Amino acid sequence: MAHTAETIDLPPATDPLHLDNQLCYALYAAAHRMTKSYRPLLQRLGLTYPQYLVLLVLWEQDGVTVSEIGRRLRLDSGTLTPVLKRLEGAGFLRRTRRQSDEREVEIALTPQGQDLRAEAAAVRESVMCQLEMSEPEIRNLRRELNLVIDRLGTGE
Repeated sequence: MAHTAETIDLPPATDPLHLDNQLCYALYAAAHRMTKSYRPLLQRLGLTYPQYLVLLVLWEQDGVTVSEIGRRLRLDSGTLTPVLKRLEGAGFLRRTRRQSDEREVEIALTPQGQDLRAEAAAVRESVMCQLEMSEPEIRNLRRELNLVIDRLGTGE
């Protein structure tokens, strides 16, 4: 006997499976739009969005290991290594084995990578202008999103 799905006529605002009621879709669409906003600005600097994220970590703290960058960005080394290689090829960073532990690869900015920080500040400013949000509003949104990330990350 074939099973037919029942259609329940709920108003869209209360239908739990209505696309516009999905937090996952809102986050997906927002992330997609955000990276799309950054793309042309970063292309002018010769960067991809993942490369930009790596540089953000290094501008905070230079000379960290691949595993530390991966932890900060929630990426495994297999995903991170090609990004690091391209940044190194572009002259923005150096990868060296740590003398204290040869198993660890340390990532350090070159002067060219350090100089890029000033230009990247203008990229962020441009995207923030598109958002038309104040810094306190952005801080509150980031706090809420970090809560979502933390709660969903407990099963890792």
